[in-house]
Formats: sequence, structure tokens, C-alpha cells
Amino acid sequence: MEVIDILKKYSTIVDEEIDKSLNTVDPEKLQKASEHLIKAGGKKIRPALVILTCQAVGGNVEEALKTAAAVELIHTFSLIHDDIMDEDNMRRGKPSVHVLWGEPMAILAGDTLFSKAFETILETRIDGVSYERVVGTLKTVVDSCTKICEGQAFDMCFEGNFDVAEEEYMQMIYMKTGALIAAATKSGAIVGGGSPEQVEALAEYGRLIGLAFQIQDDYLDVVSDEQDIGKPVGSDVVEGKMTLMVVNALSKASPEDKTELISILNAKSDTNVARAIELFEKYDSINYTHNISLQNVERAKKLLDVVDDSPAKEALLKMADFMLERNH
Repeated sequence: MEVIDILKKYSTIVDEEIDKSLNTVDPEKLQKASEHLIKAGGKKIRPALVILTCQAVGGNVEEALKTAAAVELIHTFSLIHDDIMDEDNMRRGKPSVHVLWGEPMAILAGDTLFSKAFETILETRIDGVSYERVVGTLKTVVDSCTKICEGQAFDMCFEGNFDVAEEEYMQMIYMKTGALIAAATKSGAIVGGGSPEQVEALAEYGRLIGLAFQIQDDYLDVVSDEQDIGKPVGSDVVEGKMTLMVVNALSKASPEDKTELISILNAKSDTNVARAIELFEKYDSINYTHNISLQNVERAKKLLDVVDDSPAKEALLKMADFMLERNH
């Protein structure tokens, strides 16, 4: 089964669980705002990882379903608030929540999703999962929420700071993107009854593929065409964003090239994107970025030795590769 088929397989049942969680929200305007991005689509990678890691340690889909839904609710909450902070007017091909309902209602919609996520995890007890596993899952997801906020704050602090070290950048993207993916794989292992060794290994698997996921975005921004990624090539350069490619190139560049690259990033214009990409190529930063993603995925796949061979393990191996194979 291909990754897209795996994601579709679980997307329907996760959406049903999310619907149950949100159908009690009032007033109707808040409910519609809360549901908007979920109904707009999305790959549902994170909930699929919850279910697959649960199955990989011997658990079943029913045990993982509410946690899977909760993780997607957290992810959607973060997207709504991101769009407000970044003033992004489109998401998943549709107008952003704040564009349709205004910023105050969008903030409330995000807060509603955030609250409903924890309520949904607590309801896992209804499915016969032990109190200890529910608490372990809840602690894992709560911790990831704190990290998402910290990562977003670091990202904002990095704006205009061109002295960010690679280690600092990697920590930021782990918090902002990797932490929730790691929480998905760790909570799946916990709710499925995995051993401490399995829980730790699957959490690290999630961290590594989460890093690969974000770094691949950096890479695709300069090597894909506009149609594939759904935004102009080099848009990260135009926005003056710190990416692994930028961090690496600045660390290697001559004083003249460093000054030029910083000038291009500060200009926030599309006129010098081609020149920025030339500088990335000059210092081999494009290949470097891709190789870091590749290394993380290979390390992640080795960690799956901690579970027995099964269809779920096979799917997790494919999910790791998918982080590099996707083109958007």
C-alpha cells in the first residue's frame, strides 16, 4: 500500500472522530470556523502516525483513534494561529479562517480546537485504555504544545538575525514542527502499550522524520517548480526567512558573499532569488540540506528495529521515505 493510500485509509475515521468532538460547539459561527481547515483537507500525516505506532507495538486502531484526532486538532489550532501571525490569507487552497470570520473569531476557533484536543484524549478511557496510558499520552501532547509555542517564538526572534547557528536553527524547527510529529509517534506507542524502549525509540523516530519534513520544505523551496509547491520558487528567500540552506551558506561564505546574501534576504524582493540560489550552489548548501534530510530519515528507519515486522512497521518505513519523496 502506498503512503497516500495509507493516509486516506485513516483520514476518514479520524475525521469522524473529530466531527464527534466538534459537533457540540456553539454558536454555529464558532463551529464553522473551527471545522474550516479540517474540512479543507490536509494529508493527516500526524494522526496516521499515532495509529501506526500504536499498531506497531501491538495495540489496535480503536485505542489510538481519539489521540489521533487530538493530535490533528492541535495541528489545526497551530495553523490557524500561524496564519494570523504571518498574515497568510490562504491555507490548503481556501481562504484562511481569519479572512472568513475575522481575527477574534479565528483566535477563538484555535482555542476551541486546543481545548477539544485534551478533552478528546481524556475520553480515551471510554475505549477501555488504562488510566496510566491516558495520562502518559496527555503529558506527551501537552509537552509538544509548549514546544510549538517556544519554537514559534524562537522563529520570530530569528527574523533579521543572520548569526543563527545551525544547532539553534535545528532546535527551533524541532520545536516548531518536529515536536508534534514526535508526540504523535510517542503517544501512539504509549496508548498501544509499548515498552519503555519502544516508546523512546518511536519518539526519536518521530523527531527525526519531523526534522526531515521541515528541512525538505527548505530544500523544495529552491529546487521545485511553482506548480508543484503551490507558491513561487524561492519564496523563503523573498520573505527573508532563515532556513537550513541560509544558515549553512552564511557559515561558509566569504565576507563579500555573506554581505550580499544578507542584503538579498533583507531586501525581501523577488528580483535577486536567482542570485541567492547561485550562492547556495556555490557553497553546496542545497546538497547539504538534502543530505541532512536523508540522514535523518535513514536514522529514523533504523530505530524501527525496536518493533516486530508487521504491516504497521512497513507503513512506518514508507512514511519515513515519504518525507523526502513528496514534492509539496
